[in-house]
Amino acid sequence: MNRLLAMGLGLCCVAVIAADAADERLKTNVECYRIFGSEHPGIYKHPASITELDNGDLYVAYYGGSGEYEDDTAVYGSRLVKGDTQWTFPEAIADTPDRGEGNPVVWQAPDGVVWLFYVNRYGSTWSNARVKAKVSKDGARTWSDSFMFHFQEGSMVRGRPIVLNNGDYLLPMYFETGEDIERTAEDTASFFMRYNPKVKTWTQTNLIHSPTGNLQAEPAQLSDTRLVAYIRRGGNFLPTDKGYTLRAESNDGGHTWTDAVDTEFLNPNSAVAFLRLENGHLLLVYNDNMNERSPLTIAISTDEDKTYPYRRDIMGGENTYAYPYAIQTKDGKIHIICTTNVRTTILHIVFEESAILESAWPKNKENMPAPQQ
Repeated sequence: MNRLLAMGLGLCCVAVIAADAADERLKTNVECYRIFGSEHPGIYKHPASITELDNGDLYVAYYGGSGEYEDDTAVYGSRLVKGDTQWTFPEAIADTPDRGEGNPVVWQAPDGVVWLFYVNRYGSTWSNARVKAKVSKDGARTWSDSFMFHFQEGSMVRGRPIVLNNGDYLLPMYFETGEDIERTAEDTASFFMRYNPKVKTWTQTNLIHSPTGNLQAEPAQLSDTRLVAYIRRGGNFLPTDKGYTLRAESNDGGHTWTDAVDTEFLNPNSAVAFLRLENGHLLLVYNDNMNERSPLTIAISTDEDKTYPYRRDIMGGENTYAYPYAIQTKDGKIHIICTTNVRTTILHIVFEESAILESAWPKNKENMPAPQQ
């Protein structure tokens, strides 16, 4: 039996049905597990992140509480010990008294330091947020005191950091503006913080602009000089026929970025995940819909962002699948974390790249059940 299936983590679905009944392998090559639900801290659970630690453990951080804008939210962390069968019960790892937390990003850097970046809200909306951080030098078992990372009003994090070819770190960030919780203002903009580990300093890039605003960029490096980023569109949540994922690029190693433009990929004003795999292929995770956060779709490029001919819906049905966060572990498997069930449940999806490359059916919405409650 597959090791993950044997863990008892709450198998919630097999997200596809094989086009050819004889191809049994393709029936079960995308695995989805319900790992945190109503029995875990925080009725409301939203953006989660995942990292693989040096010892092979997986570590997840999410924020939860009684609601998105409530002051009782905290950041929780949980570990899946390598070879173990169950995630540890989530424990609070960041909790500012009388202020709400949000959007944790947990990531182990090449030097072994585990970074935790998270949002700290100073007012009634995310436009009043700042970004705080903690570090761990013992594999996310204990954490430093929190420290202010970016104090400019409206600063936020969400995306996975990457290590550049020259050894610098690139952390996606954005400024969210406007007091309307049902839309982001046109000047909402993505940017990056760049860290030089030799001198231990962070510097900020230029802002990435677009007509309706943008947020939550996801970068990938294609060469020493060229990077691309896929980005969530801004605006409101009203029905539209103009909702597309955005794209920006850098041609100087990530120091400066172009404005963002529409791509072919649909976007319902929701986060995407973008990842360069070890073999150089690019993987995009997005909601293939302009107005709903379903289905959850994977697209892969094998020609350095020129085309994405390999596509497959891995989750669908009437439910929603928000804020995907993707990593590739040392064994080559792709892991995606996302939230569902009206932001009360966190899913863990695992598959090999071949599950997408060998799929004969890029669209299969009708046959994809939603996960169990």
